[in-house]
Amino acid sequence: MTRAVLDDHLLRDLLSGELSGGLAQVLTDHEPATTNLYFLRLCRSVVSAAGGALTGSWPARARQALGRQLVSLPDDIEVVPVRTLAFRMAELVDAFRLSTLGAEAVAAAEHLAGPLCVWTGDDGPNIRSAMADLGANYRTVSR
Repeated sequence: MTRAVLDDHLLRDLLSGELSGGLAQVLTDHEPATTNLYFLRLCRSVVSAAGGALTGSWPARARQALGRQLVSLPDDIEVVPVRTLAFRMAELVDAFRLSTLGAEAVAAAEHLAGPLCVWTGDDGPNIRSAMADLGANYRTVSR
């Protein structure tokens, strides 16, 4: 079974058990993976809870529960090491003017030969364009 790279919103939903129909469908055919920077963004949101779309509106108990999940991330969720992706990320930044976060997401999807899945609200034109130019599988997932 191939892996699907999940952005921070979809990783949050997976760990909190709040799977939308779209995310459940992705996980029917793919094992979950994420990137270092998506993982970091979710951790920062749990720690700071300063508003925002990730966990800013969540009650403290829900954020704490998610934090416990993040500290002991299940082994079945792969996080591709940056050292494996770094050179390719640099190429992608140069070729497509991606942010570091976007380059890591695209490189991870390429490395895993799986789709890059992002929450509809995080659908970025540069990442979408890079994935299309590379002939890679890019999916938006509603909540």
